[in-house]
Amino acid sequence: MGRPTQWLSLLLLVLLPGPLPVAGMEDAAFPHLGESSQPPPRACPPRCSCPRVDTVDCDGLDLRVFPDNITRAAQHLSLQSVYLHNNQLSNAGLPPDAFRGSEAVATLSLSNNRLSYLPPSLPPSLERLHLQNNLISKVPRGALSRQTQLRELYLQHNQLTDSGLDATTFSKLHSLEYLDLSHNQLTTVPAGLPRTLAILHLGRNRIRQVEAARLHGAPGLRYLLLQHNQLGSSGLPAGALRPLRGLHTLHLYGNGLDRVPLALPRRLRALVLPHNHVATLGARDLAATPGLMELNLAYNRLTSARVHHRAFRRSRALRSLDLAGNQLTRLPMGLPTGLHTLRLQRNQLRTLEPEPLTGLDQLQELSLAHNRLRVGDIGPGTWHELQALQVRHRLVSHTIPRAPPSPCLHCHIPNILVSWS
Repeated sequence: MGRPTQWLSLLLLVLLPGPLPVAGMEDAAFPHLGESSQPPPRACPPRCSCPRVDTVDCDGLDLRVFPDNITRAAQHLSLQSVYLHNNQLSNAGLPPDAFRGSEAVATLSLSNNRLSYLPPSLPPSLERLHLQNNLISKVPRGALSRQTQLRELYLQHNQLTDSGLDATTFSKLHSLEYLDLSHNQLTTVPAGLPRTLAILHLGRNRIRQVEAARLHGAPGLRYLLLQHNQLGSSGLPAGALRPLRGLHTLHLYGNGLDRVPLALPRRLRALVLPHNHVATLGARDLAATPGLMELNLAYNRLTSARVHHRAFRRSRALRSLDLAGNQLTRLPMGLPTGLHTLRLQRNQLRTLEPEPLTGLDQLQELSLAHNRLRVGDIGPGTWHELQALQVRHRLVSHTIPRAPPSPCLHCHIPNILVSWS
């Protein structure tokens, strides 16, 4: 599996709704009891399991003190994975030499414990470090200075503040690709981000300002997730993200933005802006991102009068456009002809005319549910060019009897599915 695929897999874990991962499933290779037919080695710590020769699993044992014989076990087991999550471990329960002799450990899980700061003397061989769901408020200076092979660092759901990090916290992590700092109390983007970073998750913090200077060190960043912060109308100034030349996806859900951010990185492919206060889409708002393939402006404050007819003129690569939950009364003009998906449910649409849909012969999904359309409001020829279309959900409002449509709607329209129920 290549690195880009690994990044996408990690991103799906972040964006998919639902509860936190089930305990013990942070790592794809997490062992399950019974995988090995061999009896546990004698060196395995009491109450823990060692289903493989390179793994110690002490998950969910309500431990308050680090099992001191893991160090001795490491000398016999050539440990690569240590799982200590779902316990009651505090920093007082982790002695300074807790991981002495663990020079081969690549995966360490200490999530769902009671740690208040990053433990010192972590194995320098680490590639994945899980510290989510603790009480961590600071990372002591130098705590991550030796972990040059670390690729994934999970610090979400802690109590980190700006004062708990400094410019050196992440600067020595020369292999880091994935950093999750979501669900903390940060008000700014951390400084000293490593050049190798590909995914940065800062959702659900208190970030009010994004400074370009904080991003210069991470030119290879591909996914920046800033949903549910407090950027408002001035927190993301024009050009603030220009250092991120390779940025693929920008996630800004729920930030109180009143317009589409300007001067975004030219190579941006996905711009996710639902649940903001965007009321206008101007003629040049999308001009800086001609390669944009996905634009999500759902649940903003757009009206038809304030969507410029040339707003999408340079968005020829656009394949998915989500304008659901706005206040549109008619379809926008000048839609990109390469669109595959157009979502317009929960607007105020009163008519459907053929002109805005002309040339959209690649459109496969058009969502129109929960508008004010009646059967007679659909102009003649509206469906004529939409040969690949599937119209999803109900077109008629709740006040109209659910009578079947006139057969003429289907006349000479092959491969089109219209759902009325």
